[in-house]
Amino acid sequence: MLETQRLILRKWNDSDLDILYQMNADPVVMRYFEKTLTRKESDKMLLRFEQLLTDHGFTFFAAELKSTGDLIGMIGLGSPRGEGLYFAPCIEVGWRLRPEFWGKGYATEGAQASLELGFNKHGLKEIIAQTAVQNTPSRKVMERLGMTYQVGGDYDHPLVPEGHPVRRHVLYKITQEEFNQRRGG
Repeated sequence: MLETQRLILRKWNDSDLDILYQMNADPVVMRYFEKTLTRKESDKMLLRFEQLLTDHGFTFFAAELKSTGDLIGMIGLGSPRGEGLYFAPCIEVGWRLRPEFWGKGYATEGAQASLELGFNKHGLKEIIAQTAVQNTPSRKVMERLGMTYQVGGDYDHPLVPEGHPVRRHVLYKITQEEFNQRRGG
């Protein structure tokens, strides 16, 4: 479990499955992904998160508001999926929030705690972030985190079909040294 000023990042519970599915099935939330997810796909995602936690000690955690206990989405660290990713193997930071919690700084706050976990507890040397080229909101979060856009690093995501509008992706990176310099460490 991770704790920030306003968030608790915790293991997933069975009671979270409905909210996770609603978020993954929402076309507004998923507009920068290939498609919305079925209930079965969403439940399978949770199994991957549990395996990540077992294997690595981190995952895409359930993000909960301290003040209300509301599950707002997911934030954390994972391994990007897709054969042929030129930058893999690696660890990525990521987030997905329910729309009513957008624009409040929660993604940045939770991702900052996730970077701290990766770099200073697990000793990772570099963490990446990736998203569809047109996903300006997430790209702004990456920049607020101190991540650097990898000029010339744009790529076609191998899990997104040719011709799909979100196939082209961007890559951002931050090193342990850069992260700790930003934090004054």
